[in-house]
Amino acid sequence: MAEPLLEIKNVTKIFGGGLLSTSKPVVALDGYSLDVYDQPARITTIAGESGSGKTTLVNLILGYLPPSEGEIRYKGINLHEMDRNQRLMYRREVQAVFQDPYEVYNPFYRVQHIFDMVVRNFKLGTNKKESRERIEEALNVVGLRGEEILEKYPHQLSGGQRQRVMVARAYMLKPRLIVADEPVSAVDASLRAMILDIMMKLRDEHHISFLYITHDLSTAYQIGDEMYVLFQGVTAEKGDTAQIIENPKHPYVQELVNSIPAPDPEIKWETDIHLPSEEEMRMKYARGCRFFPRCPYGMDICKQKQPGMFTVGPQHEAACYLYQKQQEEQPK
Repeated sequence: MAEPLLEIKNVTKIFGGGLLSTSKPVVALDGYSLDVYDQPARITTIAGESGSGKTTLVNLILGYLPPSEGEIRYKGINLHEMDRNQRLMYRREVQAVFQDPYEVYNPFYRVQHIFDMVVRNFKLGTNKKESRERIEEALNVVGLRGEEILEKYPHQLSGGQRQRVMVARAYMLKPRLIVADEPVSAVDASLRAMILDIMMKLRDEHHISFLYITHDLSTAYQIGDEMYVLFQGVTAEKGDTAQIIENPKHPYVQELVNSIPAPDPEIKWETDIHLPSEEEMRMKYARGCRFFPRCPYGMDICKQKQPGMFTVGPQHEAACYLYQKQQEEQPK
């Protein structure tokens, strides 16, 4: 089997609890593993609630944070052992698109400056004409034209335009992987559909893979090839996106899917939910299943050890002891 393009191996990230810290250690990500392959290009969704560890994972992948344990490899090279040239290659081939594009812009510069920086830093053009052609090509991919936006300031663009500019900037480098962190949460429904279509176009026509970070299961279902559902820093369920949404197995994922309100004005959507605090669950039940305090099927074993991943169907796994016996009875 081919070597993964990006390999995350048993990565744990702990915040707090240091020698000079008065705060208790909080496990943001616990033994997380994920492989992203180069071919075929795929959209892998990382889904979960706020505080599930999604942002921590993004910061680890982009090299902004070092893991407390485990390692992240790109083309077989440890991210934190790369030399200068290897890191430059990584920066070029792994791009990011963030939730709020306005925070990425310097308001004192025109949009042209964003692309000029990319051209200069990565030496994309030998002259102004070639550079402008590459910029126009990237803008055309996302449905924009240079004459309409390059001389404008960021505040003169709509939210959808700003986000598409960020996608175009990433595409200019012809990356092999784009980490898209909640890229459509700050735009309205019509623009959301446009940006998701652009992502699928980049996957299908330009063979660029995506890590799509989201809390929105509907958009995950729309574009995701495979999905990892995070809860309190651990993978609750993973596999084919359609299988997970249509037939969730982990009690937490079942709760997530069932919480989506039915389109019926006669049915009241219950929003008065009281949950134990995130910090309490992460520290108190660190040795057991994170979901135990909320799980209707909790067993003694759930308090003792975090469950591993059990096969619950073709290309479908869940971290729940409900399926341990089922897997043990399967023929070898």
